[in-house]
Amino acid sequence: MRAALLIQRWYRQYVAQLEMRRRCTWNIFQSIEYSGQQDHIKLYNFFGYLMDHFSSANRNLVSHMFGESDVFQDMEWERHVCYKEIEVLDIYTGPHLSFPLTISNVTELVHAFKNKQKLHARYVLQLLGKTWTLLRLMPNISHVCTCKHKEITICGDLHGHLEDLLLIFYKNGFPSAETPYVFNGDFVDRGKESIEILLVLFAFLLLYPHDVHLNRGNHEDHIVNLRYGFTKEVLGKYQVHGKMILKLLQKIFSWLPLATVIDQKVLILHGGISDKTDLNVIAKLDRHRVRYSSFASALRPLKSSGASARLKEAALDPDGDDELSTGRRRVQSLTHGTPLRLRQELPRHSVHSESSRTSRSVEEELRERRRLAGLSLSSDSDPAEVLETDTNEWKQIVDVLWSDPMSQNGCVPNEVRGGGCYWGPDVTHKVLDTHKLQLLIRSHECKQEGYEFCHNGRVLTIFSASNYYDVGSNRGAYIRLGPDLIPHFKQFQSSRSTRELTLRQSVGRTELSALQALRMQLFAHKSDLIHEFQEYDPHAVSGVISVKHWAAAVEKALRLALPWRVLRSQLVTDSAQDGTLNYQHWVNQLSVMQPNTEITNTSLLETLYKHHSNLESIFRMIDTDHSGLISFKEFRQTWKLLSSHLQMDISDKAISDLAESIDFNKDGSIDINEFMEAFRLVEHSRAETDAPASPE
Repeated sequence: MRAALLIQRWYRQYVAQLEMRRRCTWNIFQSIEYSGQQDHIKLYNFFGYLMDHFSSANRNLVSHMFGESDVFQDMEWERHVCYKEIEVLDIYTGPHLSFPLTISNVTELVHAFKNKQKLHARYVLQLLGKTWTLLRLMPNISHVCTCKHKEITICGDLHGHLEDLLLIFYKNGFPSAETPYVFNGDFVDRGKESIEILLVLFAFLLLYPHDVHLNRGNHEDHIVNLRYGFTKEVLGKYQVHGKMILKLLQKIFSWLPLATVIDQKVLILHGGISDKTDLNVIAKLDRHRVRYSSFASALRPLKSSGASARLKEAALDPDGDDELSTGRRRVQSLTHGTPLRLRQELPRHSVHSESSRTSRSVEEELRERRRLAGLSLSSDSDPAEVLETDTNEWKQIVDVLWSDPMSQNGCVPNEVRGGGCYWGPDVTHKVLDTHKLQLLIRSHECKQEGYEFCHNGRVLTIFSASNYYDVGSNRGAYIRLGPDLIPHFKQFQSSRSTRELTLRQSVGRTELSALQALRMQLFAHKSDLIHEFQEYDPHAVSGVISVKHWAAAVEKALRLALPWRVLRSQLVTDSAQDGTLNYQHWVNQLSVMQPNTEITNTSLLETLYKHHSNLESIFRMIDTDHSGLISFKEFRQTWKLLSSHLQMDISDKAISDLAESIDFNKDGSIDINEFMEAFRLVEHSRAETDAPASPE
């Protein structure tokens, strides 16, 4: 008996230690992720500041980066895209699509993607065009009723993890009239198969417009896509027609619905709410106007003298795709369900079925549906009132896409992500009770088990991308919701190798990956670290500080809110027994993170590594034609923008030397992908000096 108690006690301690390591690893990944999002939003806010305060040259450059002069008008998409002129050669072995889509078309598409085949650009553009036409007829808030179905399936973030989506379909069945789905945003970025996920979801949406519901996430935004990989993925897979695909997706993202309500009791949206959230306002706003970025100055107040005239002109064309469109929606509150009328008027099987074909154009059809739904076709509002309304609407969308729950009461700015807010249980109860709702289902945050309740069970987070940070880091999950509105969870992990690992092996593998990512962050902040260390060693004579001061200095430099004293044993290998360490020797050890380049300007190099993602974002913004190449002039403009953003001085000579050193073929242009790869941190020495780690 005593032996059994000892074994039990030992096992509990063992599991507790593993759980502590797993949570610490999780905090590392999440802190680095949120820090990157915050940097990206600061960068975009900086561009907005340039537009308002800096010279005309800077304003013209930023206007060019975000301009829409070459984006086609809504009514002429088919003529502008010209997908009919794209020839499908006989050597093409991928899936073929015919419209209206059939279930066999979509099944063939899914199996093709499973076998790593690519859909031809002609079919991609045609599918996206049909999707965009359908989305424009849908309300901001979709309404679903369980009385017609036994259960509704709700999926969270997928982030380009096609394997997870296919596993959900294998376990739960394809979307259909009998198996309806709600996909809650963040379909793209980070993963490598984002475009495939979009095409599959859009195909099922066209096939079952009443039974597949897509909510917009904060990553359904082309500015965010520049940083987190989706833009690069599309241009890599569709080198000839990628630019047009991205333009069409930009319009599609702006028309995705913002929320779904089930049985007038369960609200589903991507991020969350705030103390200012008003679902009646969200139901009425023109969501497509917030096109460029859902988190910063995308819908900044109009300041030009011609704003009033443009507003009046835009009011005459409610169907135009201009940002200044002032069409006002007079829709009843979501609790009365009027927006559902739009979906009820859609064809039962497919939006392209024969019964839906009339002699009217798409624009005429759209006008008629707006009239039936009670949407205004003109506006006599004062421009100042419209601008104030625009700001309020923008804030509503930001909160829906970017906010996170917190355990304390209240509502405060979300300074961790840089966008949206943190809202507490009191805000949840207020908003849900006001609209007679009982549960809020949201996504937006990776959870170790794939789901998590908070706020006394009234807020539920669902996340469907397993192995999000690394293999074994988390499970994915989806929800099945029946007429009783009690959520039932289905967890999964798509990687078979992970399922075969023991708990200790899984934690150890993920921990190594997290520590490597953290070492990269430390290496990129070497100068900041030395500066902070010297604050505790004023004369920089001994080079020795206490562990307490080391932890405080590292936090000041990186601002990741991590338990540095706990992590010390894994980051510092030679601390003294008296609780001190030689920070100079430790900083030198960080140089095991060797850059994949021969540039010797250490100041410029450190700026590169520290702001690697921001630099890539600016490159891709400047590369407006999506060619993947930028000129020396554009390269210098990029660095000038970055140095202004960072408030630091980088000499023209240093920039020119850097440009010339990476112009490998001496043609006067720089390949963005080759440049970013050349300055990717690679852990050379550690692999050479460390003994192979045990899988446990």
